[in-house]
Amino acid sequence: MSKFVQLASSNKQMKTRFMIQIKSPLFACLLLSAFSISSIHSLYAQSHGIDVTIDGISGDTIYLAHYYGNKMYYADTTVADLDGHIHFNGRLAEECGKYAIVMPGPKYFEFLAVEENIVIETSEKSPTGDVVIIESKENELFYDYMDFLSVRRQKAAPHEAVLSDSSATEASIMAARSVLTSFGNEVADEQRRILEENGDMLFAKYLNMVLEPEMPEFPANIVNVQDIQYRWYRNHYWDRVDFSDPRLVRDGSFHQILDRFWNKVLPQIPDSLSVEAHRLIARTEGNAEMFKYITHFITFASESSQVMCMDKVFVDMVDTYYTTGQATWLKPDQLKKIQERADELRDSMCGSVIPNIILPDLNQIDWKSLYAIDAKYTVVMIWESTCGHCKKELPLYKELYDRWHEKGLEIYAIGNDFDPEPWQDYVREKEYTDWINVSDNPLINAQDSAMVLIQTRQTTLKSLNFRTTFDVFATPKIFLLDSEKRIVAKQISAEQLEDILNRLEAIE
Repeated sequence: MSKFVQLASSNKQMKTRFMIQIKSPLFACLLLSAFSISSIHSLYAQSHGIDVTIDGISGDTIYLAHYYGNKMYYADTTVADLDGHIHFNGRLAEECGKYAIVMPGPKYFEFLAVEENIVIETSEKSPTGDVVIIESKENELFYDYMDFLSVRRQKAAPHEAVLSDSSATEASIMAARSVLTSFGNEVADEQRRILEENGDMLFAKYLNMVLEPEMPEFPANIVNVQDIQYRWYRNHYWDRVDFSDPRLVRDGSFHQILDRFWNKVLPQIPDSLSVEAHRLIARTEGNAEMFKYITHFITFASESSQVMCMDKVFVDMVDTYYTTGQATWLKPDQLKKIQERADELRDSMCGSVIPNIILPDLNQIDWKSLYAIDAKYTVVMIWESTCGHCKKELPLYKELYDRWHEKGLEIYAIGNDFDPEPWQDYVREKEYTDWINVSDNPLINAQDSAMVLIQTRQTTLKSLNFRTTFDVFATPKIFLLDSEKRIVAKQISAEQLEDILNRLEAIE
């Protein structure tokens, strides 16, 4: 895809996303609950203002909305006079960025709110297409570029149609590609001109963020040239961003490049990601808005990730930035919830030595200690007799156990049934009696019994509360431990477990 086509597609997607967001409830995550409230109630007595006249509007309620990353939020509201004129106070320096005027429909047009008077005329019929910038150098640059792209897009349309026409001749396809390449070169030249002549303007900084760093040529005879190219790209990925400018987080392109860096560019290895997270956040020193955005993004992404062991990154983020009082945008109760979530995950995150679990065996008589197991590898498996997925996985774990027990594998299977009888019956029926089976029961969980058992050191609080200890919200819950009972992997299938065991054995 040519650079021109990419830009046109990106602009179309941006508009579609806004229309979806403007209809949906405001972002409900912890980061922006406080942020949105402060934005809605902010009225500024600035020397500059935002004046807009909309032909076709009279007495309607008009909203001022702003980007924050890839989402939109209402910032202010007013009512148009009979001539369609509206006024909003100018934004403070750190709150400048990409904004939108939203009218009934909803219909909208975007503009850049900066520290200058902004005077714009447009129509209700075609809010973006009819924009005329009366006053604002920043928005003149923005809309001149939009017009430039629009003209090239119209010229490119018939040639793009040729490329998607299955009956087109090879000659016509080559000719169409040549024309589109020339349009792409024109766009690239215009982008360079804007950056060279207007590099300090906000629009130029937004534009620069969507442009990939230009990689130098490396000699073809270099060994592992792709590795060198990757390392160069990774090291220069953020050259396009001015980390001193808080306005950059108020545009979807910032979220886009951050998301790509975190989920695509960096290898999805938790320990490496933690290092990169701290390195990136360190670059935001002195820029509270960018610190907040990146810190929240990485914290939320790691907590909600499906990648194994990413909770380790989440806990590290909470310990480094939240517990130390740097997450100043959160209310005390919000901060407490995040810290409590991190605490819930500590015992079950990769790299941690798992707590000793001591529970009654299959007969509910003898107590079996996890730490008493002398094995090279131990699998802690939490499951239920009524769990359909458990019933599919257990036979596979039985086969795995038979293959690997002599090589040093033991399984410590914890029944998650609150009533032990169905669990006992199922284990005996299916003959899952070769490994260690344990479970709790209502009697030992009764308050008086539990206190006595803990005080006499028969068991531990974390054992009786194993569902909380191991963050059990669904079953089966699987942990692979090394000989020191340190968590090596978790939430894996029997097939994945055997693959990991083979790799661990190969390392030795």
